Amino acid sequence: MELRQRLTLLAVTIAVAPFVLAGCTAERRSGARPGEGRVVPPNLALTPGDQSRDVPVTAEIGAHVTGGRITAVQLRDDQGKEVKAEPREGGSAWVPSRPLQHQRTYTAEVTATGDGGGTTTRKVTFTTMKKPDKPPITSTLYFADKRTYGTAMPVTVAFDPPIPKEARADVQRRLFVKTDPPQPGTWSWLEDGSQVYFRAPDFWRPGTVISVRTGLEGLPIGKDYVGDADRSATSKIGRQVALEVDNATKQMSVFRDGKLIRKIPVSLGKPSTPTSSGKMVIMEKHEQTTFDTRGEPNGGYVIDVEDAQRLTWGGEFIHGAPWSEGDQGRVNVSHGCTNISAAAADWLMGITQVGDLVTFKGTEVQLQPGNGWTAWNVSWDEFVKGSALPVAAGLRTAPVQTPHPGAVAGGSPAPAPSVSGR
Repeated sequence: MELRQRLTLLAVTIAVAPFVLAGCTAERRSGARPGEGRVVPPNLALTPGDQSRDVPVTAEIGAHVTGGRITAVQLRDDQGKEVKAEPREGGSAWVPSRPLQHQRTYTAEVTATGDGGGTTTRKVTFTTMKKPDKPPITSTLYFADKRTYGTAMPVTVAFDPPIPKEARADVQRRLFVKTDPPQPGTWSWLEDGSQVYFRAPDFWRPGTVISVRTGLEGLPIGKDYVGDADRSATSKIGRQVALEVDNATKQMSVFRDGKLIRKIPVSLGKPSTPTSSGKMVIMEKHEQTTFDTRGEPNGGYVIDVEDAQRLTWGGEFIHGAPWSEGDQGRVNVSHGCTNISAAAADWLMGITQVGDLVTFKGTEVQLQPGNGWTAWNVSWDEFVKGSALPVAAGLRTAPVQTPHPGAVAGGSPAPAPSVSGR
């Protein structure tokens, strides 16, 4: 099944960028007044280097200070207009809130205050590169603005073509996530570089506000490509809802805030077209849609369905199936989808959110990485291994936590121009 078209979006700060120390054009140091003891000003170095040219529009103001801390940062364009920027965690760099413009000159002035009270100010001027003629890599952010998502919602960014391993660290440095209240997490890449996910060790707490930025516009990616766009979005996490489907009993258990609220008979994929076992996330919801499987293996049909909720790129949905209600709870007859009654499907649409966890067990095949938003289908210890940047020591091992009832630990919207079901 081909990958669906991707959404777009935004972010804020998670990774600390390395930087190369550089010289400067201007430096002011304040020392001791006459008759006082000597005050040692801090040492300060900035990037880009002074008079640098052909600087990418994704440039950040890198600052390395010893013997003090950064107390003021100002960035202006060649017309004297201030450019807003936000610090990375740890204050290693200041990231402009928007991409810089091509072939423009910028001046950064940074002041550091020493431990003993002295100050150092440095200034650098640099010019950005002309608009590149390299083709952009298409990125898609599956996290929309002003939405309410489920507690298992991963921030997902997809790439076409995939990002090669040697370029993933540079790309990951330009992906930012901020949570309120803070709930630290990390990014993890699929092996082929086609998707990268951000999640925390445990599910998001209801009420959490998540802001995302993918600051990729103009970013050099390897030798042949550049990033396509700078996107951002802010949304919140809603109530905790989780579904568990057991092939042995042919029943779906629906949990809300950890409490079982309903069991629904199901009919899953028949042996020749089995449903996948694993931890999935609801990706999109359709009150009405058409499944068109002509030209696909084991397909060849066109059918209108109601109350359909996508779980995989490969076409596995939960949906109303009045034609199989006699089989639901007894035998599997579908092409891989989860069939439930029309009344149950209508009820379920009012309960679930994009980003809710759905866990299947006991079927003939396992969910494959990347077939949907599969960030929860691996343990946290495995997930952190997929980061292209060092993971903070406190995040390398998942903390011992009480799992959410009805949401087995270990597991967002993607409108597609056409829909195929199974």
